[in-house]
This record gives sequence, C-alpha cells and structure tokens, in this order.
Amino acid sequence: MPTETQPASEDSQGDVIRESQDRFVNAWGKMASSWGIPRTMAEIHALLYICGDPVNTDEVMERLQISRGNTSMSLRALIDWGLVSRVHKRGDRKEYFETEQDVWKLFRTILRERKKREIDPILVSLHEIRDLTGRAEVSSEAGRAIAAHNRRLDDMLEFIEMVDGLAERFISPQGRGLKLAAKMLSKVS
Repeated sequence: MPTETQPASEDSQGDVIRESQDRFVNAWGKMASSWGIPRTMAEIHALLYICGDPVNTDEVMERLQISRGNTSMSLRALIDWGLVSRVHKRGDRKEYFETEQDVWKLFRTILRERKKREIDPILVSLHEIRDLTGRAEVSSEAGRAIAAHNRRLDDMLEFIEMVDGLAERFISPQGRGLKLAAKMLSKVS
C-alpha cells in the first residue's frame, strides 16, 4: 500500500480511474432511465463522455458487457440525437465514436432534442384541442362548462408556451440563455 511519500503505482491509479468511470456510467444510466431514456443509450453516452477519447464499438461492448446489436442501435440513436459523432483513426479500419466534451453544448443538444420530441408535439396537440371548443357562449350552462374548460386549457397553453420560449433561449447557438439561467438559479436561496 502506498504511503504519503510513495506515489501510487500507475496500475492502481488506472484502477481508480476505471472504477470512477464505471461509477459515473452507472449513475448516468440510472438518472437517464428515470427520465425515460434507455439506460444502455445513456451508459454509452456516459462512457464516451467520461473517457474523453474516441472509443470503438468493440471497446464499448467489452466495457459495458452489452451485445453488438444493442451497442449499434444505441450508438445510432445517440447519433440521431446529435450527441455522438463518428470519427476515424488513421491506419485503423474500425469506426470510433466521440461525444461533445463541453457540458454546456452537451446539455443544449439534449434540451434541443427533448424540446423537439416532447414540448413541440404537446403544444401542437394543445392548440388542436383548444380549437375544438373555440369560443363558447357563456349564457348557457353547457357554454359556461366549455368556457371553464377553455380557461384551464389556456392556462396550460400559456405555461407550456412559456417553457417553450425558455427552451428556445437556452438552446440558442451561443447558449448564453442556459448558462445565465443556471447562474441566476444557483444564487436563489
């Protein structure tokens, strides 16, 4: 066992890094699965992020103990999300993959994709639902029920449109909105 005067061996430092990486991958996978993102997809993304260097399919499979099919499907999904890109190493026929290392850019990409998949469709649906009831005559009981229904829908639309507007500011190419909001919110006690 190394003492304060003896540095840890390269092997033991490598073991510590690998254990730390494995724990990060596991934690990222748990978090993502609670958000409805496939765990394997999140774990691959976490591995690419925490390793920092491009990794090939075989290395992903070996490190995470997953099948080639699962690896390929997850990598394809990550590429579709814009979170992972293919890279080639000179003199090597294998395809390598890497992810953005700037966390602000990374989260803007995730937010952009979540907005496209979740916020945009619900906004379209809410507007279509609201159009069904239009403007109601409040003179009758049925009209008053429709008016109350419309107020609830309008409140929800207003809220989702506000969230959509915030998301648009956050995912701007400069990303100033996300960083500014995070700094401001971190100071709120």
